[in-house]
Amino acid sequence: MEYLNYVIKGTSNKDLIPILKCIKFELTEEGLYLYSTNNDISIKTFIDKKDIESIDELGTFLVSGRFIYDSVKKISDDKDDILNIEYIADSKIKLYNSNTSYDLSSNIVSEFPDLELDNSENPIRLPKKLFKTIINQTMFATSQDESRPVLTGLNVKIENDTLECTATDSFRLAQKKIKLDNPVEEEKTIIIPANNLNELIKMLNDDDSNIELHIFENKIIFKLENLTMMSTLINGTYPDVSKLIPTESTLTLKVSTSEFYKSMDKASLFTNEREKNAIRLETKGNNIKISSNIPEQGYVEANITCTKDNDSDIKISFSSKYMMDAVKSLESAELLLMFDGDAKPIIVKSTEDDNLKQLILPIRTY
Repeated sequence: MEYLNYVIKGTSNKDLIPILKCIKFELTEEGLYLYSTNNDISIKTFIDKKDIESIDELGTFLVSGRFIYDSVKKISDDKDDILNIEYIADSKIKLYNSNTSYDLSSNIVSEFPDLELDNSENPIRLPKKLFKTIINQTMFATSQDESRPVLTGLNVKIENDTLECTATDSFRLAQKKIKLDNPVEEEKTIIIPANNLNELIKMLNDDDSNIELHIFENKIIFKLENLTMMSTLINGTYPDVSKLIPTESTLTLKVSTSEFYKSMDKASLFTNEREKNAIRLETKGNNIKISSNIPEQGYVEANITCTKDNDSDIKISFSSKYMMDAVKSLESAELLLMFDGDAKPIIVKSTEDDNLKQLILPIRTY
């Protein structure tokens, strides 16, 4: 079930090409390989022979991903923990243990597409935990609007020893930079669909192993010990976001991350999507008042203390949802809110990581 949980994510939900709903099983002397593809992502996983109770005959078959997944899931509820898989006459697959038996139809193996899951010459290697952190701190800011496809993906730029990930939906932006152990000779810029990265993240555990990124012209291949996933890339030119990020601020607030998040959560009660989930932030001295108002429903106000870098004050409105998403991505007890007036983007930064920036556009409420 563990390996079927990986490979089922690569099967297609559409009826246009039925063969893409299938999982390919290939039993070799090394162990069992499982393959799936929906043309947007491809997945290969491997069960080593040491984890297989016995092998009677080598071979390959193709079977409906959904039916074999659901069948094995139901068999795994039995007390008998050993699963037998047999390819039998008339293109049938038999799954059974001591209590339960399923017969499934097999498809024609030759109709399954060849998956090109090759290695690149100079892959990028990252600790898996770091890779997950980078994705979780940026990917939420990608756009859901298919009319601008490039914004529905994560922009990954690799230059010398720096890897930079950027996501924006044009109302907010998340950017994370890290240093690589080994500089790259050739600069690379790609856009990875956020939906595909989301599927990959679901498959990653939290052990201390590495992940390899093999980048090609029209695809990226992620490789782990027993799991390989290929994702197509989004064609197009990502906008130059460097001009959007303010380089100066007229006021910086330092606040408790948890207290700031809680105050926004309280204030978000009287917001709605029609008004862009707008809440208002006002400072007076070292006090921050966060409020929201729906005239026909009610008003809410939450107050917290802050530390300021000067005596000026700010009144500004922004999306509670966008700000809460940004704050949730930070991994520090305190955060910095940087303002350059009430019409310029707000920068949200961790006090412990200068390489992560969240940017949120203010909302005009008057």
